[in-house]
Amino acid sequence: MARRVADLRSTADAELLGRASRRDAVAFGEIVNRYYKPVYRVTLRMTGGHADTEDIAQDAFLKLWQNPGQVREAGALKGWLMRVAANAAIDRSRRRVHADLESTPEIADPLALADQRLDRRDAARAVEGRIAGLPERQRLALTLVYYEGLSNIETAAVMEASIEAVESLLARARRALRDSLSTEWRNLLDGLNAPDM
Repeated sequence: MARRVADLRSTADAELLGRASRRDAVAFGEIVNRYYKPVYRVTLRMTGGHADTEDIAQDAFLKLWQNPGQVREAGALKGWLMRVAANAAIDRSRRRVHADLESTPEIADPLALADQRLDRRDAARAVEGRIAGLPERQRLALTLVYYEGLSNIETAAVMEASIEAVESLLARARRALRDSLSTEWRNLLDGLNAPDM
């Protein structure tokens, strides 16, 4: 069994999909091993770290297991999984029941932050918070290009959009981040340049 799993590591996606359509659990397991981490990371960014992240990522693979024929082109398998997970995250966020006011954390006064030096973790959280506040499609484009390393062409395929639309989404996302972080950028840079402890 271990030899069979090792043999599948170099197997093309098309063959793995074919085997998965014949209910070969070992081949399907190789698909999961190959693509779970990037699908999870995209889902994590789209949900803002919500507790449902793992469930959403797993559901994308469950949909594939239930009907591998949904993937029309084996070369698009990773993109298909990312799109299914991102769409599920967007759908879930739209129907999520909003927390009551008592359970929401207090928002820090931005002027009070100006006097404090942020450490790396705080700087990263500030940027992540701003990214989480972007519109869904801008956040997805940004995540795929800057965090997952996909090209604009690959991102367009995952998002089922034109390359021009992806470029526009990225430009708007960058502009929104720049504008939302403009008052804090010096503190963020100081926090990022702070020595590690």
